[in-house]
Amino acid sequence: MEDSVFTKMLKGEITSTKIYEDELTYAFLDHSPRVPGHILVISKKQVPYVWELSDEDYRALMASVKKVANRIKEVLKPKWVGMQVEGIGIEIPHAHVHVFPFNSHEEYEQLSRAGIEFSEPELADMGKKLAF
Repeated sequence: MEDSVFTKMLKGEITSTKIYEDELTYAFLDHSPRVPGHILVISKKQVPYVWELSDEDYRALMASVKKVANRIKEVLKPKWVGMQVEGIGIEIPHAHVHVFPFNSHEEYEQLSRAGIEFSEPELADMGKKLAF
């Protein structure tokens, strides 16, 4: 299988704004965030379907999602933190989880629409706020 954009990030071939990393997972700011603080959490193992992860890798991914969600809640103080599992490899053949802050049902509904553009300095600033 060809390396996904996420695997290329892990190899340092593509830049990313790291928020969290451990032995099995990596979390970074989405380059086209739906809202400020939108983070992607990936397994370091590239599989197109989340259920193809080993039990250990799946648990590690969800544990990292929980850490990231708690960090968003602590730093950005939204009313809620949502998640969307992209575990079927539709756009990127690398299972991942979107974690994002929101404050209303209407805002949550709008989050499925196109992302917003942020400059590199804006992404860097958000990365500094959220990094562990």
